[in-house]
Amino acid sequence: MTRTPREPQIVSVWFPDLTLERWQRVLSQYRTVPGDDVPVILSRDGPHGPVIHSMNQTAQGRGISTGGRVVDAQAIHPDLHVEPADLNGDQVLMQRLVHWARRWCPWTAQDGTDGLVLDVTGCAHLFGGEAALLRDITRRFAMQGLTAQVAMAPTRGAAQAMARYAPAYSIAAQGDVAADLASLPVAALRLEGDMIRLLTRLGLKTIGALADVPRSALMRRFANMAADRNPLVLLDRALGRASGPLNAPPDHRHFMARARLAEPVIDPLPHLAGLVEDLCAALAAAEQGARQLQLTIYRIDSEYRTVRLATAQASGDPAHLLRLFDGKLDGIDPGFGFDLMTLEALRVEPVPLIQDRLDGTQDTQADVAGLLDRLTARLGKDKVTWSTWHETHKPERVEGRVPALSGAPCDPPDLSRERPLHLLRPAEEVQVIYAVPEGPPSQFHWRRVAYKTVRYAGPERIAPEWWQDRAGTRLRDYYKVEVQDGRRFWLYREGVMEDGRGGTPRWFMHGFFA
Repeated sequence: MTRTPREPQIVSVWFPDLTLERWQRVLSQYRTVPGDDVPVILSRDGPHGPVIHSMNQTAQGRGISTGGRVVDAQAIHPDLHVEPADLNGDQVLMQRLVHWARRWCPWTAQDGTDGLVLDVTGCAHLFGGEAALLRDITRRFAMQGLTAQVAMAPTRGAAQAMARYAPAYSIAAQGDVAADLASLPVAALRLEGDMIRLLTRLGLKTIGALADVPRSALMRRFANMAADRNPLVLLDRALGRASGPLNAPPDHRHFMARARLAEPVIDPLPHLAGLVEDLCAALAAAEQGARQLQLTIYRIDSEYRTVRLATAQASGDPAHLLRLFDGKLDGIDPGFGFDLMTLEALRVEPVPLIQDRLDGTQDTQADVAGLLDRLTARLGKDKVTWSTWHETHKPERVEGRVPALSGAPCDPPDLSRERPLHLLRPAEEVQVIYAVPEGPPSQFHWRRVAYKTVRYAGPERIAPEWWQDRAGTRLRDYYKVEVQDGRRFWLYREGVMEDGRGGTPRWFMHGFFA
């Protein structure tokens, strides 16, 4: 088949069994995969319980279809092997395949949840022609355990339709698209179920039948529909009458510095400064900063050792990044020496170039970030934390602790009432000697010491949070209490008499005021 150099060529790749094949590959790494004679279905969450997402050939042979409820299928076939589908893992794999597929062309993009689109215009001759290119794509995906159905056409819509509904390795020329699509069902245009049923009731079961209907007869019916759902717009895109651009994501940029040594050495420290300088120069040229670094040394016995570090905010300062490695290289076992070192920025973020302050002052946020980086590198990421705040009525749930490098701190909630500076976790029970009616204890024991109440304020009632507290949780009445020596405590009574949720109310010490 002879083509002009400028004739567009779009390849659509469809993975009909992506979820099942990936599940089989992952499962085989740690336990035995069910045999081919076992009916296997993978489920996903549905509006009324788990529904069937994918299945093997044995389950298909029993008449089971995707989208049905799992409990209904199990009622008919009790021997079904059911496991949850990992949809997030499937999408991570698809994102990796988008970039992996650029071995065939520079423009690739994800097509839905189970396909790829490749703009191979001008690339087919590099692989021996169009048919050889499609065979190479299928073969390489098969080597990864993925079944791929491929097709080539001048438009994206036509290639997508042919990959899913036409014979294998279908190739459509520029002038033959309408004829090649005519016999395919209207579902090949990627229409939704309601639209497919509507067109079927109108007698438009194939793309050819839809194309033969006068446009004026259908324009009024579909005029107000979105472009990605309008069958006329999708038909025009498939036939090349309307544009269907391919928005390919940019390539991942890898920032890495290497140091190849003339002979094996034992100490990596003398060579680290040069690596950091080279990496920061590459980051600065791209206006990026490192958030996560990995140093790797490759020993002469084919082993390697790594050190990972993270930063509180993106940084491209060589002195700061070099300082983070202080004391981190002492635990590296160099063996009989190493002759290669690499420093890689595993995670980067944009760092736009900005002018220094005219008044000569420093950025306090950068100073805090640098301090957090040094403390975390020395003590460990779980040892340096700051507060995170939650919207809740329960005092013990308001504040949490998270690693400082996991994100930026947030402002505390606006509390209209005074709260103690220190909370006991958990609250400690006190023994009441005498309680004021509808008030706090006038005398109580706590930690083997007797206290007498001088004055108090309250109560402040906090009801249970029904959306997360278990059934039967009692309400609390909080009191600010001042004792004879001037100290102020925060007490609460758990429950009230005859509330139907327990016996006699109990008293607890929950915090101290200044």
